[in-house]
Amino acid sequence: MAEVPTFKLVLVGDGGTGKTTFVKRHISGEFEKRYIATIGVEVHPLMFTTNKGNLVFNTWDTAGQEKFGGLRDGYYISGQCGIIMFDVTSRITYKNVPNWHRDLVRVCENIPIVLCGNKVDIKERKVKAKTITFHRKKNLQYYDISAKSNYNFEKPFLWLARKLVGDSELDFVQAPALHPPEVNVDAALMQQYNNEMMEAAAQPLPEEDDDL
Repeated sequence: MAEVPTFKLVLVGDGGTGKTTFVKRHISGEFEKRYIATIGVEVHPLMFTTNKGNLVFNTWDTAGQEKFGGLRDGYYISGQCGIIMFDVTSRITYKNVPNWHRDLVRVCENIPIVLCGNKVDIKERKVKAKTITFHRKKNLQYYDISAKSNYNFEKPFLWLARKLVGDSELDFVQAPALHPPEVNVDAALMQQYNNEMMEAAAQPLPEEDDDL
């Protein structure tokens, strides 16, 4: 049996942005997680079936450590890819994205990183598409997601997988095994957000970091 390619994925962002909820959507991640007491983290192995075979993201979750001010280097060391998460209903969590990015790339240089704005299922969105520019400045990928509804769940993983494997043709051939959605997203609203992101992407970047 061939070894399944496995990548260390570092998940960061402010407390309360939904990182643990996100990582626990995938049934295998909850079932096979392990706790590393020395650095106080949970590692969730998330398996995806692609047209090139299976691959696993060993997704590191902070288990609340970030509330005590930053994460130890041991959390980042040997990270091969990253997801930075903020909450679209909380401006401060977006404002802190550059700090998480700085910490991540200080230890893990040149890794593929996805920025995710979580909780788009909540109607009172505070962080609008036009203010989300950080990923463009730093050459990251961005997705709106809603962990509780599974909306766009697989998108960050697919983008990272393509980068890590070096194959833009790589695709997921079956949907990952996810827990049923706890909430539903409004499809028309998601389409509107999508259009707003595309419009924002066509705008020139602001000169100064006024948006942060």
